[in-house]
Amino acid sequence: MLINLIGCGYKPSAKFARDILGNKISTDVSISKTDPENSVIIKDAVDKAIIEIFHASLVERRYADTHLMLSISVPSYKPLQYDTNGFIISYRATITLKISRETNDMKKNYISVGTYDFSIVPNAVLTEQERFDAIKFSSFKAISAFVAQVSAEGSQVK
Repeated sequence: MLINLIGCGYKPSAKFARDILGNKISTDVSISKTDPENSVIIKDAVDKAIIEIFHASLVERRYADTHLMLSISVPSYKPLQYDTNGFIISYRATITLKISRETNDMKKNYISVGTYDFSIVPNAVLTEQERFDAIKFSSFKAISAFVAQVSAEGSQVK
């Protein structure tokens, strides 16, 4: 008896992204003078995404197949919902990342946006923890959007 197995040809998007970025990636995040804490959050989120999504290694720039240079916009917070007394009870945080991807023979720029919706106690001020969490989660979404852009490029390469 002979069984013939034919694959569907499915490749995960991370595979396409890895084809473009390579297996060794270095990162740099420009530090904001007005909000340096956010830059550290972005750097951690980028490094985590590279390991978890791309399954790539973080290396020093001189050993990297690709170098990613990121800069973050000033986070914005937009009220989404109000309670019956007119107090804000939920916000949307928005982060814009400017990403420059460099390899030995090319440089390409990307803009990626991430948002995160969160609730607060009525008539309360945003706490530092809420602000940092919003930045972290919206940054991770922006990085995921960047992955989608790079994966789309990788799917076009034959």
